[in-house]
Amino acid sequence: MKVWKVKKTYSRGYALGPVCIIEKKEIRTVYDNIVPDRIADEIKRFDEAVEEGCRELSKLSAESEIFASHAAIASDIALRGGVEAKIKEKLMCAEAALLETTGEFIAIFESMDDEYMRERAADMKDVRERLLTILSGERENPFEGMEEKSIILARELTPSDTAKMNLKLAAGFIMELGGATSHVSIMAKNLGIPCLTGAEGILSEVGNKDFLIMDAGAGDIYADPPEAFIKEYELKERKWLEEEKRLKESAGLPSLTKDGVGFELCANAGNLEEVRSAAEYEIDGIGLFRSEFLYMGSDHFPTEEEQFLAYKEAACLLKGKELTIRTLDIGGDKELSYWQLPREENPFLGCRAIRICLKEPDIFKPQLRAILRAGAYGNVRIMYPMITSVEEIREANKILEECKMELEGEGLPYKKDIQAGIMIETPAAVMIAEELAGEADFFSIGTNDLTQYFLAADRGNEKVAEVYNSYHPSVLRAIALTIQAAHKQGIKAGMCGEFASDEKASVLLLGMGLDEFSMSAGEISRIKSRLRETDCKAARKAADNILSQSSVKGVINCLI
Repeated sequence: MKVWKVKKTYSRGYALGPVCIIEKKEIRTVYDNIVPDRIADEIKRFDEAVEEGCRELSKLSAESEIFASHAAIASDIALRGGVEAKIKEKLMCAEAALLETTGEFIAIFESMDDEYMRERAADMKDVRERLLTILSGERENPFEGMEEKSIILARELTPSDTAKMNLKLAAGFIMELGGATSHVSIMAKNLGIPCLTGAEGILSEVGNKDFLIMDAGAGDIYADPPEAFIKEYELKERKWLEEEKRLKESAGLPSLTKDGVGFELCANAGNLEEVRSAAEYEIDGIGLFRSEFLYMGSDHFPTEEEQFLAYKEAACLLKGKELTIRTLDIGGDKELSYWQLPREENPFLGCRAIRICLKEPDIFKPQLRAILRAGAYGNVRIMYPMITSVEEIREANKILEECKMELEGEGLPYKKDIQAGIMIETPAAVMIAEELAGEADFFSIGTNDLTQYFLAADRGNEKVAEVYNSYHPSVLRAIALTIQAAHKQGIKAGMCGEFASDEKASVLLLGMGLDEFSMSAGEISRIKSRLRETDCKAARKAADNILSQSSVKGVINCLI
C-alpha cells in the first residue's frame, strides 16, 4: 500500500473507488506575429471571443457564483486594455496578446504570500484557457470517457473543468497542483465532494482503475489498500455522512452553549460571490469583507461609485446582518499592477495597510465615503487593519469624520452612526489594547499575522513551519489580553483568523470570552455544533488552566 500526505486541506469527508486520470492538452504558447493591416481584425476576434465566453459563463453562473466572477475577469477593461495594446504595439495575434497579458496578472497573484490571493491566479488561468479555446475553435471534453463513479486524479482542475463532467460520477478530486483555497476546492466543498490539492508526484505512482482511499479531512491518500483497511474506511465514511446530515439539520438552532451563553458566528468573504454563497448559511453576518478584490482586479484605483455599488450589493445581500468591511490592506505581499509601491527590504514590516491609507488620503477617502454611503442600505461596519498606535486610529477616524461632513454637505444618504473598529494583529496593538479599546467600537483579532509577528516566523516559510503555531502560550495570552481589554472598555472582541475555525481552539476562545467567531462559511455549522455542546463555565475553567501552560505541548494536552 502506498501512502501520500497533503499538508493543507479545505474539504472533509472520505472517498473510496477506482481512479480516473484526466489529461488535458497543453496550451499552445508560440504564435506568429500579424501584419499591421490585421490589427483591427485581431482586436475584433478577441472582443468576439470575450462575448462568447461571457455568454457561456453567464449560463454556468446559475450553477455556481464562481462563474459570475470569471465573467467579470473576462470582460475586465484591464484585460482588454492589455490585449489591445499588445496587438497594436507588438503586432501580436489575439492569442499571443492574451497569453502575455494574463501572464502578467498571474505573476502578480502567484508572487503573493497570502494563499487566498495567490489562488486567484488559477481563476485567471481558467478564463485564459476558455478564451484561447474559443479563439482556436478547438473544443475538448476530457471527461467524455468516464463511465463509473471514480476518484478523479489530475495535474490541475479548474471550475470550467467541473462544468464539463457528470458530477454524479465524481467520488472525489485529487490534484497535484492548486491550494486548499482554490475555487475547485471551494466548489467541491459546497457540493459535498472530498477534494485534496497539492498531492505532488501522485500521477507518476498511480494508474487508471487503481483503487484509492482518500481522507480529505486528514489529507491522507492510500493506493491499493488491503481489504481490512477498505472496510475500516467504509465505516468511517458512513459515520461521516451521518454526522453531516446531523449538522445540516441543526444549522438553524440558536447559537447558545449548553448553559445558555450566546455567541456569534460570521463568515469571511473576499468578494461579492463569496458574500452570496455565505448568505445561504445560517450566519450572523460577514465578519471580514476583504476590500482588496476591487483594487487588485482592476487597472485603476476603483472610484467611489464603483466601490459604493459593490459594498451596497453586499449589504443588501445580507438583509440587515452585519457587514464588516476591512479598509484597503495592500503592501506586504499584495501589490497593484497600476500603482508602484516603493521597494522595501522587508515589506511586511514596511508601509502597508493603514499606513498607506493615512499617507494617501486621496486613496483612503473615496473608500470611506463609499462605505459610509453603503451603510445607508444595511448594517455596515468599518475595520482598520494593522493598527499599532492610538494616533493611527484617531487619524483614521478624523478622516472618516471629514467624509461624513462632505456627504452631509452634498446631501447624500450615509450611515451617521457607523461603527469603526480595528484589527488586532501586532504585538504593539496587544500591549496597548486597553487604550485602543477606548478609541475603537470593536476589535477583530487577526491570528494569522498576530502569530507571525509574535513568533517572528513567516507563515509562508516552510523552514519555520514548526515554529508558526497559534497554540503557542505567548499567542494565546495575547488573545486573552485583547479580549479582556475590549470587555473592560465595553466593546466586543471577535476573531477573523483561521484559528477561529479550529474546533478545539473554538472552545478555548469561548472560555476566554470571545464574542464573535468569523471563518469560512463552510466551517460554521461544525463550529456551531461544537460550541452548542460546550458548557461555558467548564470552558472558562479550562481556559484558565491552558493560559498557565508554558509550552505548546502543555497547551495541547489541556485542550477539551
